[in-house]
Amino acid sequence: MADKKELLRLVGSMQQLMYVRPVTFEEGRARGMKAFEVKNGPLKFSVMADKCLDITDVSFCGHNISFLAKPGLMGRNHFDTNGVEAGRSIMGGMLFTCGLENICAPCEIDGKAYPMHGRIRTTPAEHVGAHARWAGEQYVAAISGTMREAELFGENLVLRREITTCYGENRICIEDEITNEGFRREPMMLLYHINVGYPLLCEDSEILIPTRKVTPRDKAASSNAAAFNRMEAPKDNEPEYVFLHEMEADQEGNTFAAVVNKKLGIGLKVEYNVSELPYFMQWKSIASGDYVVGLEPANSSVYGRPYHMKEDSLHMIEPFATEKKRIVLTFLSGAELDEVRREAERR
Repeated sequence: MADKKELLRLVGSMQQLMYVRPVTFEEGRARGMKAFEVKNGPLKFSVMADKCLDITDVSFCGHNISFLAKPGLMGRNHFDTNGVEAGRSIMGGMLFTCGLENICAPCEIDGKAYPMHGRIRTTPAEHVGAHARWAGEQYVAAISGTMREAELFGENLVLRREITTCYGENRICIEDEITNEGFRREPMMLLYHINVGYPLLCEDSEILIPTRKVTPRDKAASSNAAAFNRMEAPKDNEPEYVFLHEMEADQEGNTFAAVVNKKLGIGLKVEYNVSELPYFMQWKSIASGDYVVGLEPANSSVYGRPYHMKEDSLHMIEPFATEKKRIVLTFLSGAELDEVRREAERR
């Protein structure tokens, strides 16, 4: 990659190569929703300011990477926290954040409703900022903001997020800080729902997960457990499969999952640390119209809040404590595809 002076000789404005731009959607259920569009050379993506600073559409080298569910783009609406109806507000995207009181299936405990995948995924950001500027020899784009999940006489949990990408590096870094600003211990469940779609995901794809053990969630998943690492052709009305993985990691706790497509010559690698996110789930759907793989590092199990309460293993955060999480999405090409496969085999 050219250094700073060489780049500035070659361009009039760095926006020729990289930018972050605020946008507002103007139609359908997305009307009025604010977001940021980011370009970093061959990598393009959007960040939803009004939905937890989550990442929706992503493309790399001209190919779509992410999954968009049938409801499509939308802002907050009455489906968001209405039990199983919340499925009508899940638009997918590259990343949607699940939590903070619940992840996965909706439930009701002691008369209190906990919606599907929680409330944080539809919480608008406050104190939002964005910039693209030189930091030494690196040109960096960053978006940051704060989401609060709070209730009168209830929890007061704050998620502070910063998303960064550097020119010449096909990478998105998501750094989160979750703070309990209340005066009592609170449950804090968190799952990063990272969703891969066509054309990166197809019958030519490999799903690379350095797993020690694969546990199907249910009978439907058991029927497909031997094929967790590959995609079949779409099949009408096929049920979803969910697998729980015990992940291999290096001595520092770093691990990853990846999807590669040698035919397209691109891939996606998701890196995280098991000390921060000890659970990993894989969502696989070959259903026609719902064709997706979800890579899901988490601090809690896919079985959700009732399971952890029964097992006395609900993750808690102390008053005024802060937890940090870091996820890195790296977009691969060329020799990197073979390198990530070898890395998965070494784990």
